[in-house]
Amino acid sequence: MEQIGFKWTDGSNEDFQRFYLKTEEFYSSIVGGEKNRKAFIPYNISQNIDIVVVAYIGATAVGCAGLKPYSTTDAEIKRVWINPDHRRRHIAVDMMHMIENKAREQHFTRTILQTREAMAEGVSLYEKLGYYRIDNYPPYDKLEGAVCYAKDL
Repeated sequence: MEQIGFKWTDGSNEDFQRFYLKTEEFYSSIVGGEKNRKAFIPYNISQNIDIVVVAYIGATAVGCAGLKPYSTTDAEIKRVWINPDHRRRHIAVDMMHMIENKAREQHFTRTILQTREAMAEGVSLYEKLGYYRIDNYPPYDKLEGAVCYAKDL
């Protein structure tokens, strides 16, 4: 099995930008098109994500996860994505632990995230990692189909 490496960067990273576009297409496909997400796109601009970890196998980027401040106590996890042909290798688990540790280092006491029930694999991962369902936080409190989770650090 090939060695998986990780690189810390930010939302302007080229590999992260490619994943961002893939996630945009995917999210739009599950809600019936970009028109059904338009109000939420401004909250997910990739360049606004200050902390990003990208997973690599060799020189090939295979996954990403981001973190950005939401409040003085909460850091929001953004854009957890693994290319489908590299899933089931614990890459997402490793990245989630790395992102949580980074949030702790920055003195956040909780990580939060938004997903959709339709993303069963993601929901399962988050719950296995100790995330619990919370009331949807803004702006996702107005997004039909959204579910929000949190984990105390």
